[in-house]
Amino acid sequence: MGNLQIAIDGPAGAGKSTIAKKLAERLNITYIDTGAMYRALTYKVLKEKIEINSKDKIIKLAEDTSITLLHEDVYIDGHLVKEEIRSQEVTKHVSYVAQIPEVRKILVDLQRKIAADHSVVMDGRDIGTYVLPNAHIKVFLTASIEERANRRYTELLQKQQQINFTDVINSIKERDKIDTEREFAPLVKAADAIIIDTTGLDVEVVVEKIQQITKNKLENQKNL
Repeated sequence: MGNLQIAIDGPAGAGKSTIAKKLAERLNITYIDTGAMYRALTYKVLKEKIEINSKDKIIKLAEDTSITLLHEDVYIDGHLVKEEIRSQEVTKHVSYVAQIPEVRKILVDLQRKIAADHSVVMDGRDIGTYVLPNAHIKVFLTASIEERANRRYTELLQKQQQINFTDVINSIKERDKIDTEREFAPLVKAADAIIIDTTGLDVEVVVEKIQQITKNKLENQKNL
């Protein structure tokens, strides 16, 4: 089978990053947070005070920017970025940056190179359909919009960010709209992906489900 590739897709707040990270830890393989890569670039766009609709400038910035993943850390131009890329301002603008085809191609090339050299759990919005279309395991996580908004709201409160719950819901609705309607590699469930609704489910339960799916797949491959 070679390097194992597990693709986890889904909308904002479905629990992709948390679940993918824990799954990678259990399987002792590399976790790739593709969303963090787009967030890092968006953070630099905002820092450089580039207008969010200036596509040519954003593409040029992406071409001239180094984004590196090391374990769970993200480095942009050699500088570690953590909470900076999780701010509400970055969250508000990341989908606008991520929908630019040329930007996606640049970052997807990097993501594919990592997956070619390592067994990976990769999460995002177009992993199973575009980034790793031949992934061994494809999972599409979803949850009610209320659940997703509540998770994001709780996360922001824990980081002591002042935010209105209604604003969080509206932000998620807007991100869903942009992600599903973009022309290039939109958010959509891969035909062969397994859907898991995480509404009301504990993270460990979901991780266990995907781990079992992976175990069954590997066993079936051995028996072929």
